[in-house]
Amino acid sequence: MMLKDMQRLPEAVQYIEKASMMYVENGTPDTAAMALDRAGKLIEALDLAKAVHLYQQAAGVFENEERLRQAVELVGKASRLLVRQRKFDEAAVSLQKEKNMYKEIENYPTCFKKTIAQVLVHLHRRDYVAAEKCVRESYSIPGFSGSEDCVAMEKYSFEHTVVSHVLQYAKLALSLTVPGGGKKKAAAAAAAGDSGAAPPEEEEDEYAGGLC
Repeated sequence: MMLKDMQRLPEAVQYIEKASMMYVENGTPDTAAMALDRAGKLIEALDLAKAVHLYQQAAGVFENEERLRQAVELVGKASRLLVRQRKFDEAAVSLQKEKNMYKEIENYPTCFKKTIAQVLVHLHRRDYVAAEKCVRESYSIPGFSGSEDCVAMEKYSFEHTVVSHVLQYAKLALSLTVPGGGKKKAAAAAAAGDSGAAPPEEEEDEYAGGLC
């Protein structure tokens, strides 16, 4: 706490990590995980990679205690920071872990949204096979077929639905380049032209600066 007040945050985090190990050895894993979560928040502004590591550590402690609801929140924090760092390979793995946990606790609506996030990340990795596989596998999630998220992916309308449902990944959605062409807006405009309909008027993008 004193190191934190002195703004010597990396040293403060080292002590928190040491304390968390002692909490685990003392049989109070919940306190250990909460300490690691606090350490992650503390160091996030200085070192995103370290914050990811701390959140993953904290999630691991909760997971060992079969506290999946607490664990998945921390995995989610790690996923978002990995996306901010554009570490898409690691983000894809983290998102899959999140989705598996949400399936295990039967929080299916959140699974749907994690599927959209996964697809966006795979597309940014230029791994179109993985993106297609992700969509295909998601039909096995109860309630996915016919859901708003399912319809959004089937229509490839990431621009509006993803921004409204998965705000953390809005920056990815807005910068997505589809294979064989330009950006989504260009593709949408071309589709409108082919159908004879007037292209929709573009709305001002309040996320143009990116949320990350």
